[in-house]
Amino acid sequence: MAVYSYKATHHDDHVLDGTVVADCARQARDQLREQGLVVHDVEPIGMKGSSFLGINFRGMWYGRIKSVQLVEFVRELSTLLGVGTPLLEALDTIILQQHGHLKTVLLQVRERVASGVSLSEALKEHSQSGRGGFDAITVSMVAVGEDSGNLDGVLEELANFKEHAASLKNRVLSALLYPLIVLGIGVLVCIFLMVYVVPGLIESLEEANRDLPMITLVVKAVSDFILYQWWLLVGCVLSVVIVFSAMMRTHRGRHGIHRLILRIPILGDLIRKQTVVQLSFVIATLMRGGIPFEQAIRLAREAVRNMLLRDALEETEQAVTEGCDIAEALALTGAFSPTVVQVFALGQQSGRLEEMLSRLAKDYDRQVATAATRFTTVLEPILIVLLAVMIGAIAFATILPILEMGSTL
Repeated sequence: MAVYSYKATHHDDHVLDGTVVADCARQARDQLREQGLVVHDVEPIGMKGSSFLGINFRGMWYGRIKSVQLVEFVRELSTLLGVGTPLLEALDTIILQQHGHLKTVLLQVRERVASGVSLSEALKEHSQSGRGGFDAITVSMVAVGEDSGNLDGVLEELANFKEHAASLKNRVLSALLYPLIVLGIGVLVCIFLMVYVVPGLIESLEEANRDLPMITLVVKAVSDFILYQWWLLVGCVLSVVIVFSAMMRTHRGRHGIHRLILRIPILGDLIRKQTVVQLSFVIATLMRGGIPFEQAIRLAREAVRNMLLRDALEETEQAVTEGCDIAEALALTGAFSPTVVQVFALGQQSGRLEEMLSRLAKDYDRQVATAATRFTTVLEPILIVLLAVMIGAIAFATILPILEMGSTL
């Protein structure tokens, strides 16, 4: 079924607008007429928009559910179900507060649930594998909650996980944001000096017919290159962007780039531990709901962005399916630390894997916070020293000839 927006008037000439779920526009009009409304306009939601070369740009943007909206939906649904609100009434309440693509999707989900389909199946029809909807972890955990009869509790854990995953991502971005801002401003200052300040000063020095120091000649060559061969710089940047984009479209290219990222000091360790936190939480939650380890790790892979770690998890799943121990399978990949392998080994031997994974997630979460702080602490002085050297070299290259002329006079 599709969702249609409508404009209609009631018998008292009061203008109404809203949405209705129907198989076609005609059925939508019939439903509205049965309610005693005079229909003026009915059109599908989310299908219109400008396009270029066959790409509907509005549809690309409109057809995505923001992570913040998804977390709010899961949290509100958990709260309403926890206080005893029936599922359909809870969905109706949440729909009234939503807008955009999420409201359209929830209207369709509500219609499917009302027809007898489970919530997890209704959400699965709008999964991200189709069109930017609910991820596999959300669908799977909702199914676990429905099977266990504890949907509100599982949804609360899911909301906590998504909020926690977002905080981890923001933590990494925050660690990189300030150094990147400093680097960007420094580069702009250097370009300004090279384009507007250095040429005039060096031209004045050349008019004095004096030999320029080597550092001044180097700075002059760089300034001339930026002024007169800037198109080469633009071409190099575009080439790098195109090559990077082409590599990211292939499995081998993504794998190589992600492997390189993991080898970056501090940052690679931070990303690896962040992945372990997400992985441990998802597997522990799914296994507590009765999901076998093989299926839990398959679903947990959906939350892993790094191709190297995702491939390692796939190898682990295959080895465990063939009868290998979990810890041994993880160790063979070489992608995880001995601590992670040992936790899985002890958890499997003691039968308390879920509990130990939860403890591992909490411990690594603290380590991620420490690593993010350390990364920022190390990177900031390095960038400051680098920028000081660059700007100092430019200043020294222009001041040194003037000092030499002054000493000669």
